[in-house]
Amino acid sequence: MTETRSALRPATTWLLLLLSVLVLAVLLALGTWQVKRLQWKEALIERIEERIAAEPANLEAMERVYAETGDVDYRPVEVSGAFTHDGERHYFATWKGESGYFVHTPLRLADGRYIFVNRGFVPFDRKEQQTRGEGQIVGGVRVTGLARRAPQEKPSFIVPENDPAKNIFYWKDLGAMAATAGLPQPSEVLPFYVDADDTPNPGGLPIGGVTLIDLPNSHLQYAITWYGLAVALCAVLAVWWWRDRRRS
Repeated sequence: MTETRSALRPATTWLLLLLSVLVLAVLLALGTWQVKRLQWKEALIERIEERIAAEPANLEAMERVYAETGDVDYRPVEVSGAFTHDGERHYFATWKGESGYFVHTPLRLADGRYIFVNRGFVPFDRKEQQTRGEGQIVGGVRVTGLARRAPQEKPSFIVPENDPAKNIFYWKDLGAMAATAGLPQPSEVLPFYVDADDTPNPGGLPIGGVTLIDLPNSHLQYAITWYGLAVALCAVLAVWWWRDRRRS
């Protein structure tokens, strides 16, 4: 019996070592992946900060950027035209702890095309236009804000389906927003929109400047965790090996 146990012991030892090496490789790979994610996130944050600090471009320049790269997010832009308030679409949102809607209104450009402008936040009880008549600006306006890309599909299965019949959107389906805005047919609607800056609207609503730039950056902590577990595993293996050698 003792001989059998002695024969099995080397096999068990090698199996344990093999599993430990595999786990160690996984921990190191996860740590390295988080380091790469950290570098990517820091570069992204820096790029966004540089864009926001730039001078507003005109719409023609922004269209060229979109045509060339498709990436206009967070680029300052200035647009001019007249709001089509009857076509405003309401996006369910929370702003500073209060639930309500972001008001996206088609802006008719001089060439007859349209671009949606996120004019800002209104509380639930101010959703209807007649409750905030002062803010329904008539005539030519100039809007400065940040260009934004609209998602091409619903971001997640947990996001509710849009309800165009009630004019409530849970994700920014720009095509559906344009199709239900009652715009003249045919009308060309630009494939990106503008988040208006915090310039006050008459009557105080909508509240502009609602662009939320919140990019959590916990990759360093994650990397330390994975590498720390790898170091702990190595320490455990070293102690086990030392004790095993003493028993031998």
